[in-house]
Amino acid sequence: MSTNFFRFLIVLVLGGALLASCGGTRNSTMTAAVNPQSVATDSTLSQPLSPANADGGNRTAVFAGGCFWGVEAVFEHVKGVSDVTSGYSGGAAKTANYDAVGGGDTGHAEAVEITYDPSQISYEQLLKVFFSVAHDPTTLNRQGPDTGTQYRSAIFYTNDEQKRLAENYIAEMRNAKVFDRPVVTEINALVAYYKAEDYHQDYLAQHPNQPYIVINDQPKVENLRKQFPELYVSR
Repeated sequence: MSTNFFRFLIVLVLGGALLASCGGTRNSTMTAAVNPQSVATDSTLSQPLSPANADGGNRTAVFAGGCFWGVEAVFEHVKGVSDVTSGYSGGAAKTANYDAVGGGDTGHAEAVEITYDPSQISYEQLLKVFFSVAHDPTTLNRQGPDTGTQYRSAIFYTNDEQKRLAENYIAEMRNAKVFDRPVVTEINALVAYYKAEDYHQDYLAQHPNQPYIVINDQPKVENLRKQFPELYVSR
């Protein structure tokens, strides 16, 4: 076979990978990724853990930033994190399933629940990872090839301290003009989190060679390793 034919095959395969979206549907719209190095201006991240984060016991954080496969994979490699699950938040229990959420009108966002040890990592540091490498907080109701309200950027806070820290972090990013476009991340109280179907859990680890994962999610994990070596752990 000719060299040109092999090039055609490569373009065809990669083109399909770029267009494939979370769950296997297709959308032709793409958005450029934000440079993770640009999010490094929050002065609170170099400070010791606050008293609220140093009294022992695991805590939880719930973030939404596009397809939960990649966000889950990133936080599974963060030190001090003992568990991450993919799920849904923002809607009712009866619609907390992949088929319903995929319609985009349930109020749910694809989210992850992170269980972490505040003596090893602070909520502020989790926010830094979330905004730096886990997703692009400037694209409204979309991430990469995935579009719809279920792929919106959102923080679901579990207490007033998380709400304050999230609001302050976003304000600092805006004041520092970290991004060229406005941050559109929602900050909402967590009403409920519903764990997604079993086949969504640890999806990147289970399907490391799937084209969507290779193109969209593996780079996020690699950026975590490169940009935050002090936070990265191999699993």
